[in-house]
Amino acid sequence: MKKFLLEICVDSFESARRASEAGADRLELCADLLVGGTSPTPFLIEQVVKGVKTPVNVLLRPRFGDFCYTAEEKAILLREIEFCAKSGVNGVVIGALTPDGELDVPFLSECMAAAADLDVTLHRCFDVCRDACAAIETACDLGIQTILTSGQMATAPAGVENLKAFRKFAADRIHLLAGSGVNAGNIPMLHAQAGICHFHLSAKRTEPGPMRFRREGVPMGLPMASEFDRQYADSKAIRAAREAIDALK
Repeated sequence: MKKFLLEICVDSFESARRASEAGADRLELCADLLVGGTSPTPFLIEQVVKGVKTPVNVLLRPRFGDFCYTAEEKAILLREIEFCAKSGVNGVVIGALTPDGELDVPFLSECMAAAADLDVTLHRCFDVCRDACAAIETACDLGIQTILTSGQMATAPAGVENLKAFRKFAADRIHLLAGSGVNAGNIPMLHAQAGICHFHLSAKRTEPGPMRFRREGVPMGLPMASEFDRQYADSKAIRAAREAIDALK
C-alpha cells in the first residue's frame, strides 16, 4: 500500500494547533512564512513540540534570500541542528548551495552528522539548483529522506511534468514532497500525473488582528502587508486536503 503524507507548514503555535487538529500528518515549523520561511526560535520549537501531538520537522534557514551561506551562517545552522536533535522534534528541513548552484556537499555532510537520527528533508534550494538529477543523486548519497520541491517551477502544479521525471529518476530511493500552490483541488492531479504521494502546503488564511486603535501608513518592514492582519493555517482547507488524500487511498 502506498504511504501518503500531508505536511502543513506553520509559523506560529496557533497555526500548529489548528493544523494538528485538522488532520496534518506532520508539521514543518518555521518563522516568517511571508518571506518563504526562516528558522524559528528555540522557544517556539519547544512550545509546539510540547503543545501538539503531530510530529514536527523544523525548517532551518538563517535569513531570507539565496541559499549560499557565509561561514558564520553555517555555524549558526549547525548549532540549530544540534539544538533540534536534543529538543524532541521529528526532523529538520535544511539545504545549502554553492555559488555555482550545486548542493554544498561538505557543509551538508556536516549537517547530516549533526542531525544524527533526525528525519532530514532537503528544502526548496533544490528548486533553484543547477542540475536536479545530480542533486537527487547527491541527496540520496547523503542519506536525506525527502526533497521538498515544486518541480523547479513557481508552483507544483506548474511543475508536474518535472515532478514526474524527478520521481522516475529517484526510483523510490527518496521521497518527493510536492510543495508550493498545493491544495485539495490539485492533489488528485499531482498524484495521477506525477505519482506524488507526499503533499506540503501552508493553507494560509488572512485574519484581522485584535487591535482597535490602528495608526495606518507606518509599515514595519513589508509595505505590501498590513500590520493589522495575521496569517494562520486554515483548518477548513487542511481538512479538505486531508479528505482529498484519503480519497486517493
